[in-house]
Amino acid sequence: MAVILPAPAESRKETTRNGLFASRRLGRWGRWLLVLAMTVWFLAPLLPLALWFFAERWSFPGILPQEWGTGAVQEALAQGAVPAFGRSFGVALAVMAVATPMGLLAARAFAFHRPPGAGFLSALVFAPLALPPFAAAFGLNVLFLRLHLPPMFGIVLVLAVYALPYTTFTLRVAYGAYERGFEDEARMLGASRWRVLSRVHLPLVAPALMRAAFLAFLVGWSDYVVTLLVGGGTLVTVPLLVASAAAGTGNDAMLSVLSVTAVLPPLVLLLGAAIHTRRRLGVRS
Repeated sequence: MAVILPAPAESRKETTRNGLFASRRLGRWGRWLLVLAMTVWFLAPLLPLALWFFAERWSFPGILPQEWGTGAVQEALAQGAVPAFGRSFGVALAVMAVATPMGLLAARAFAFHRPPGAGFLSALVFAPLALPPFAAAFGLNVLFLRLHLPPMFGIVLVLAVYALPYTTFTLRVAYGAYERGFEDEARMLGASRWRVLSRVHLPLVAPALMRAAFLAFLVGWSDYVVTLLVGGGTLVTVPLLVASAAAGTGNDAMLSVLSVTAVLPPLVLLLGAAIHTRRRLGVRS
């Protein structure tokens, strides 16, 4: 009768170690493949825009443009792309500057203080999600005209209200995992309220604050309806130029240039936020 002896402990450890290394390698390759697939899925629709950017003539059945040049860029510049870009960027930054701190205050109040009528106030904050922008802007533009408010002020005010639900919800989720004990400990050690805010509170909610600011920027950057109605056509932004070019025919090249202009700032901000988060995680590890 044969007796099977157990494998030595060192051999079992080596086998387990090899299995763990193999599973980690497979997991790492799987993550890279997933990132590659998502990148291709996201960038593939942008490839025709990039080709039209430098196309002078691109007719069927050509796979690539028949003639190359920068005529579309010059035409977009002649249509006022640079001033429109500046106005869009200014509106987006203003909406972000207003809606992000308001969302921070609202989320902290709902998470820790529970003000009287919290349910009603929460429904009021999230009400813009259920109210069509066209209906709100169509009524408010008359009110703003009678009050003689500048178009820029009215647009930022309305868009900040529409961005508030996104910033509040994003920061409310972050406060769900927030530990106030860090603030109490800092206060016990003699830190002032400002020092607790700048050295404890804001660093802990910084990732969520960054996401909320990005969402508010998107609301201000990509708006068309509110800018058109409240601005009365006097404040021409990139979305208005894109819509105007899309309404015509034969503007494919210029439309592509304007579309790339509309996509780049959010994409750059998103990549910057990802790099910043990755560096923070690297520093912590």
